[in-house]
Amino acid sequence: MFVSSEADILHADLDAFYASVEQRDDRRLRGRPVIVGGGVVLAASYEAKAYGVRTAMPGGQARRLCPRAIVVPPRMAAYTEASRAVFEVFRSTTPLVEPLSIDEAFLAVGGLRRIAGPPEQIAHRLRREVAAQVGLPITVGVARTKFLAKVASQVAKPDGLLVVAPERELEFLHPLPVELLWGVGAVTADKLHGWGITTVAQVAELSEASLVSLLGRGVGRQLHALAHNRDPRRVETGRRRGSIGSQRALGRRRRSPEELDAVLIGLVDRVTRRMRSAGRVGRTVMLRLRFDDFTRATRSHTMAGATAQTDAILGAVRALYAAARPLVAQRGLTLIGIAVGNLDDGGAVQLALPFDGPPMALDIALDHVRERFGSAAVTRGVLLGRDQGLEMPRLPD
Repeated sequence: MFVSSEADILHADLDAFYASVEQRDDRRLRGRPVIVGGGVVLAASYEAKAYGVRTAMPGGQARRLCPRAIVVPPRMAAYTEASRAVFEVFRSTTPLVEPLSIDEAFLAVGGLRRIAGPPEQIAHRLRREVAAQVGLPITVGVARTKFLAKVASQVAKPDGLLVVAPERELEFLHPLPVELLWGVGAVTADKLHGWGITTVAQVAELSEASLVSLLGRGVGRQLHALAHNRDPRRVETGRRRGSIGSQRALGRRRRSPEELDAVLIGLVDRVTRRMRSAGRVGRTVMLRLRFDDFTRATRSHTMAGATAQTDAILGAVRALYAAARPLVAQRGLTLIGIAVGNLDDGGAVQLALPFDGPPMALDIALDHVRERFGSAAVTRGVLLGRDQGLEMPRLPD
């Protein structure tokens, strides 16, 4: 596939997004350690991160690390509005924008030199316009490949700009820690460290066959390519999600089986409403769990037919959770996530699917009631009076 000879892909990433919005909107918070969220840290300002506070950390632990931190409740509507404003700046910069989340995107600017200048100049202008129009700091990495542009933005944080010239790509990449390679999470990093591999250069020195034998075919081949900055993917616009999901942080308090089942019901309700609103159906149900020791487990099941029916997906989720219950009993549980993948554009055919049956019609009727009278107008009896957690801002499905 074609890869440009010029560093013309931008990775733009807002800094400590939720916390930055809070500091923007309240002058008293500027320059001070800010934690968004109480029971679980949803975001931390860089002043709080300097004390070791991290996203998804239990609130009590965060406050012990940073006793002077100011804890503020999340304002999801404010974050959604800020994200929309930033994406307006992105799209006024180039029509080729690939959103990754509500606070980051890839932008292709290679064809704009005549009308907007070279990529570095465009990146400088983008940062100025986000600061001027939205009032938020943003970091931009610029490189020939999407992978290296994202790495450059990580290295340049916070509130920075880093351009990786084509002739010094490997010079920049190879001294970096292996954790910056896509696909290297905590488990893979521990494996690599156990073999004495701590830098990208050491990964690059290994053959693809060696990495495959150590890490498996998929991860081994990917890391071998990335360690040599081989990433032919172009910036894609208009790509639909491969899965739709939601998750809920639980903190460390032990919860009864009834409470955990209510969490599953609330998550499934949320996900299936999003699927139906987007006109999508899916076959593969995934359950993600995070335990007290920060280890994780993922379980999945592929159903016989694609559906967006709430009860069908809830049944699959409950079965997956039942199989994982011994792990929960041993390790405790701090987060539950569910997602539905293998999505298809069901649209108007949803009601005709034999797998869905009449309950789908009821689901859609209830969706119409919620659209007209609000999301709380109709809810399951088991969820009445229960905190269903925050619904995080997200990109369109």
